[in-house]
Amino acid sequence: MSDYEKPSMDLFQPNYDRPEADLFEDTLDKRHRVGRVWKVVFQISTVIGIIALATLILKIFNDTMGYAAIQYKKNPATISTTGKSLEEMSCSELWPILAENVSKNRLRTIEREKILEERTKTECYNLVMFEVAEPTVKKTWPLLASLINYQEIQAYTAEKYPEGDLTFKVWITKSFILSPQSDDPLKAGIKTAILGSLFIILIVIIISFPIGVAAAIYLEEYATQNRINNIIQTNINNLAGVPSIIYGMLGLAVFVRYLEPITSGALFGFSDPTTANGRTILSAGLTLSLLILPVVIINGQEAIRAVPNSLRQASYGMGATKWQTVWSHVLPNALPGILTGTILAVSRAFGETAPLVVVGAATFITFSPESIFSKFTSVPIQIYQWTARPQDAFQNIAAAAIIVLLVLLLVLNATAVFLRNRYSRRW
Repeated sequence: MSDYEKPSMDLFQPNYDRPEADLFEDTLDKRHRVGRVWKVVFQISTVIGIIALATLILKIFNDTMGYAAIQYKKNPATISTTGKSLEEMSCSELWPILAENVSKNRLRTIEREKILEERTKTECYNLVMFEVAEPTVKKTWPLLASLINYQEIQAYTAEKYPEGDLTFKVWITKSFILSPQSDDPLKAGIKTAILGSLFIILIVIIISFPIGVAAAIYLEEYATQNRINNIIQTNINNLAGVPSIIYGMLGLAVFVRYLEPITSGALFGFSDPTTANGRTILSAGLTLSLLILPVVIINGQEAIRAVPNSLRQASYGMGATKWQTVWSHVLPNALPGILTGTILAVSRAFGETAPLVVVGAATFITFSPESIFSKFTSVPIQIYQWTARPQDAFQNIAAAAIIVLLVLLLVLNATAVFLRNRYSRRW
């Protein structure tokens, strides 16, 4: 008989009488209660965020329409002498009224913009209203107040502006989107600002996306861990948190002043004196490119780092080179993450105001940009300029411009998401 005794199988069975098991059972209910409390906290936080966002959107929509008290310099009912109202008259009947009531110089300017034969009836009617009747917005009310306090608003308008009209006004219209800026809120539009923003964002995408992705590839796939590369990485992380106005000061010093011959277009034969100082779309685009470049690089690095290392090893095992591995395996798998980071960065650039103010965005400009060397404004700049005005009507068109900005951001993001999903499926 051997002295070795086979260990009892009871040693391998769980012993629920051990102190550890008792501790586990005692704390289980407590841990579940803590988990339920945190779940409720997270739910409340989400609801608060949704309520705040909904309140903001409702406030904006509330200001985009409502009643407006409008007073005319000349009563529209007395302008026509034919017995017809202005709404019933054709463009050929409205044009003589316009010619009789405006100066010859102003009439020539209107004809140079578009001749009679090319104008619609609505355009002719608006010309007569603005050039002859000359309406002025005296006071506006938001949508909710217009619906609830209509009787009080009507009485107030009749008392304060007996010769005026109380009109329900929708401020975001096709005319608002297609018209340039104006001192008159009834004529003011956002066309120039939209074109300026689109020009700037196009430059930002063309410059920041390829440079940012290339830098991310180098830092993750090629750079070795040494002191210099660590310093570069640290500085990139720090630059992502620098306030945007600092980038505006950098753009003013470098792109507007130092590189003025290039950014003004003088070096390429553009001699427009209004843009000879370098305060152009190109300067704005380069400034915002620097602003989002660190963010694009960091997001690109995170997306590349998330690609499984087994894909690289499999590629090397098949005899692929470093570049072939990066191009054929790493980049296709990292592309959705890279595009997601770029979407967020470009959206930030689209809504920036401070850098553009420093670089020299125009707060009042009535002509559309024709090239990257033109003077510019942007939608956020336009909103800022309108909200700074004391008249009620400018607050309404500022709200309408915010809606346009949100729609542009949604279209931009939706396009980027579509491209991301398409190319991720393709690869």
